[in-house]
Amino acid sequence: MLLGLSLLYVGAALILNGLWMLGRISDREITIINLFTGGLILLVCLRLALGPDADATSIRGAAFSLLFAFTYLWVAWNRLTAADGRGLGWFSLFVAITAVPVSIDTLRAAASPWDWWLGLSWGAWAVLWLLFFMLLALQKPIARLTASMSIAQGVLTAWLPGYLLLTGVLH
Repeated sequence: MLLGLSLLYVGAALILNGLWMLGRISDREITIINLFTGGLILLVCLRLALGPDADATSIRGAAFSLLFAFTYLWVAWNRLTAADGRGLGWFSLFVAITAVPVSIDTLRAAASPWDWWLGLSWGAWAVLWLLFFMLLALQKPIARLTASMSIAQGVLTAWLPGYLLLTGVLH
């Protein structure tokens, strides 16, 4: 259930951040969803890594999920401080590179449709974080592409699967 909870809000943050990049939401207003989502994922990760049921699998899941938490918290920080985002761009490159072997390892071990979805999602997230690197650190004019990808991935890799997990359709 914690994964469904996290994915639901990751979906909201990705969709709203995409709309923000398209100019549909103001800098000051986008901060709240990023703070909330980053904080929520941070709490979930702490529970997974330090809780009474913590094991190697839950700690690994927490470590990779913290990549999301830190990204959202950094977006919020940049909006609060009017930072230009280049540091977040370079962090996004780190995350994109990290997400590639996570995707490969997940696909290699896939034993169910859910495993395949998760492995493919990590690959999609690697591409999205690479776009953030190119947009923020390299200052490439790809804001519309990045925004569109963020919205699409928000729906397909996060919001919809999160909803289906929370409602029991997916296990």
